[in-house]
Amino acid sequence: MRTDLRARLLGSLQTRPWALALVIAVILFVANQLARSSFATWSSWPSLLADFAPFALAAIATTPQMLSGAGGIDISIGPLLNLVSVVVVGELIARGTTSPWIDVPAALAVGAAVGCVNGILVGVLRYQAVLATLCGLFVLSGLGQALLATPAASSQSWLTHLGAQVGPVPGGLILIASPFLVWLVLARTAYLDQLYAVGGDEVAAYSAGVDVARVRITAYTLGGLFAGVGGLALAAATQTGDPTEATQYTLPAIAAVAIGGTSLVGGRGSLLGSLIGAAIIFLIQTLIDSLNVNSNVPQLIYGAILIVAIVLSATLSRTASRAAEGETVAA
Repeated sequence: MRTDLRARLLGSLQTRPWALALVIAVILFVANQLARSSFATWSSWPSLLADFAPFALAAIATTPQMLSGAGGIDISIGPLLNLVSVVVVGELIARGTTSPWIDVPAALAVGAAVGCVNGILVGVLRYQAVLATLCGLFVLSGLGQALLATPAASSQSWLTHLGAQVGPVPGGLILIASPFLVWLVLARTAYLDQLYAVGGDEVAAYSAGVDVARVRITAYTLGGLFAGVGGLALAAATQTGDPTEATQYTLPAIAAVAIGGTSLVGGRGSLLGSLIGAAIIFLIQTLIDSLNVNSNVPQLIYGAILIVAIVLSATLSRTASRAAEGETVAA
């Protein structure tokens, strides 16, 4: 009986790995509301979503690379978000480029370009993803500080609206939704199937005619593009470009993706799971703030989440491998 229950639970986590994370997120949301009654009032939703958007987009931007396999943990996403916000506020807006029709495409181009470089390093030159993106972390952090020595504030109306409301719609909601629209478009092509195939077994995918290098470069470019959106969200939430906060989203993003059910070895996961994982990270942080708990506690929680996620990911991978071997033997 206990073995059957364990098997059913593992099977459910394999098919819907975000389900458990969703339950945890709902519990944390209720806990936040109980801890602070003004947490989720109707009037607070625009600012709440604006604060949540950088967390959500950092996690979403980390997901395609991880899905592509080969240990695709991108630790340069946090500094990339920060660099984009610095470029928008400290370079474009500060120099008088005040049109969103220029600033937004420029932010997206910076993110996609950095992601493409990471993809070439991993997909073509075969560097380990952690090493390649670690180099990127240092380069992007240094570049942000070189472009803007001290934090700079923005008073641009379009960025202010993006951090609050664009018409009747919260700006944070628009920013969070945009990667999902891109994902929906890609779902109508063969790319997502190829991405999951490469992440699951790149040798088998290559044997089936999939261009593994191209798929990985595209995955990292997509991650960079989503990080560009995240940089806009960061600038909108803070109304500043701050070069000193380059790594604040790195560990939370990886923890969010892992707790959202994306396999750390690739081939399994979703943007939805990463969004829910980011909600958990964000809700933990807001709950800790509401309860006036020591500010060092979140780092401990993120580390514990990663340990649990790694163990669970390894368990699910072994279960899937045994199931596949059993089907092969039965055939």
